[in-house]
Amino acid sequence: MSEALIVVCPHCHTPNRVPAERLDAGGTCGRCKGALFAGAPVELDEAAFDKHVGRSDLPIVVDFWAPWCGPCRMMAPAFAQAAGALEPRYRLVKVNTEEEQGLAARFGIRSIPTVAIFKGGREIARQAGAMDAGTLTRWIQGNV
Repeated sequence: MSEALIVVCPHCHTPNRVPAERLDAGGTCGRCKGALFAGAPVELDEAAFDKHVGRSDLPIVVDFWAPWCGPCRMMAPAFAQAAGALEPRYRLVKVNTEEEQGLAARFGIRSIPTVAIFKGGREIARQAGAMDAGTLTRWIQGNV
């Protein structure tokens, strides 16, 4: 029997069991029937963030950003490009620090953009400042 990974649905935030050898095939959520992978970052609020970080077996890469931040807006296309390149082995998500100030405070986000990687429910790496898609992808792969 193959190893199963828990993948949290980007739509309804329900944990799903996916056989490891079928991860590349994508899959659909057992609850909402939405695609488990779309090749794009997932916007999360605090409740959804806790489900993804706490339950997923995939590394969760978080872009802490704000709409008024110029470097954040400049990095957004690079982050989206990295999401397309790294799924389904990684889940890339965005947290708007203006709307989710509790999350920003909880993780001590002092400058934006800040990218953090979570695995197994805990933070394993953090980098402040904008990055291009190549640098971001290399940084993520080098820290997991």
